[in-house]
Parts: sequence; structure tokens; C-alpha cells
Amino acid sequence: MKIAIIGAGNLGLSIAKGILHSNGATTMHLTKRHVDSIKNYEKYGNVTVSSDNRKAVEKSDILIFAVQPRDFATILEEVKDLLTDKHVIISTITGFSIEKMETILGKEKHIIRSMPNTAISVGKSMTCVCSNEAGNKRIDLAKAIFNRMGYSLEIPENQMQAATVICASGIAFWMRLIRATTQGAIQLGFDAKEAQELAMYTCNGAAGLLIESGNHPEEEIDKVTTPMGCTIQGLNEMEHQGLSSSLIRGIVASFEKINEFKINN
Repeated sequence: MKIAIIGAGNLGLSIAKGILHSNGATTMHLTKRHVDSIKNYEKYGNVTVSSDNRKAVEKSDILIFAVQPRDFATILEEVKDLLTDKHVIISTITGFSIEKMETILGKEKHIIRSMPNTAISVGKSMTCVCSNEAGNKRIDLAKAIFNRMGYSLEIPENQMQAATVICASGIAFWMRLIRATTQGAIQLGFDAKEAQELAMYTCNGAAGLLIESGNHPEEEIDKVTTPMGCTIQGLNEMEHQGLSSSLIRGIVASFEKINEFKINN
């Protein structure tokens, strides 16, 4: 596949790394206003780095846009005359609807919205996707791209804001939980490196158990809690201090904020 990533910032580069590490592109174009910081990607041989969005579009079939929301409409206007039936347009732009893209590009274009997270750079992203009617013909192609770098789920567009909170912001939420577990392990006597290893590999194992077994989290919790044991004592104290309610309230607050952003844009 000939892939262009328009906007090689943090998310764009994470996607690029995931695609390159999974050998998912025959050629790749990376664009950024100032290219000095991404020149090293040309070491891959099949990667071209430039600030020329039009050239990247001309040379590619799959166009992944990872630019700032305020710049997206201008960039679409800049390249729309180059778009043909071969192009698949994949947006990662928060709050920029399919309807807005269709207004600029036309309803006949293959338009897909996606919301990956930065774990895509290590092949572990949870990516949600949706499309317009024309893009539905290419949705399986988009999912195949993202499935090489984790797991994808097709959802209605009206759930994309919520998916952004759970999947994209969710990386930060889980990082904070891992950090808190690390701090607890340090207090119990482990050094910082050991504490972080204990926290992150235990987190990885917990997710793996649920993915492989398909069980509800409470089923796995029941397997490690015994009457009057240390696990239930710890869980109950966390709940008394508001662990679940604080996390849920944080998720809802993030969702309210992202909907403010949608209204203002």
C-alpha cells in the first residue's frame, strides 16, 4: 500500500512507526511543516519526508490525516482537486465530522474517521472507525491497516467522541493507574525500576487474561479474593476511597470537555 501521513506529529509518527514495524506500506510519505525533526525516518528507505502535502497525496492511495483540527479544513481544500476514486481518506481529527469532510470533498469520496491511540507505535492500539456511505466500501481496508497495529472496532459516528475519551485519553488514564501502583510498590520496599516492572507487567497480564478468556473482570477478581484475605481488604479500601467513582467521574468530565470542543469547532 502507498500510504501518506499528513501531519507527522506525535500521533502521526506513532501511526507511522506502527505501519513501518508491521511492514504495512510499500511506500510512505510523511509531511510536516518543519521536517528537520522527522528526517531520520528516511532511513527506512521507502519513506519520503517533506512539507509538500500535494505531492504526498499524488504519490499515495491511503491518506491518513493527523493534523490540528484548526488546520484540517484548509489542508483538505489544498489537496481536494488531486483526489481520485483510488484514494481512501482516513481522518484522526477529533471533533471534525464526516459531514464537514463531505462538504469540502463531496459525498462520493471514500471518507473514514478513526480514533487510534499512541500505543499504535508498538502494535497495541485500540482503534475505533466509522465511515460515510462511500467509505463503507473501504472500511475493511482501514480496519485491516489498524488491525496490524492492535485491534479495531467499527462504531457509529455519534460514539466517536466517547471513543476518543475511552481509547485515546484512556492511555493517559491507564498510565496514571500504573504510576500509582508503582508508587505503592516503592512504598512497600521495591526500587523504582522494579516497582514499575511489577506494575506494568501485572497490568498487561490483567488485560491479557480478559482478552483471552472473554471473562468479565469480576470473574477474574473472584479467583484471587479469599474470605478475610488481603486482596479483598485492599479492594474494599480502594472503593471506600472512591477508586471506581473517581475514574468514572474523570471519564465523564473528559467527555464533557471534548463535547465543548466539538461545539466550539
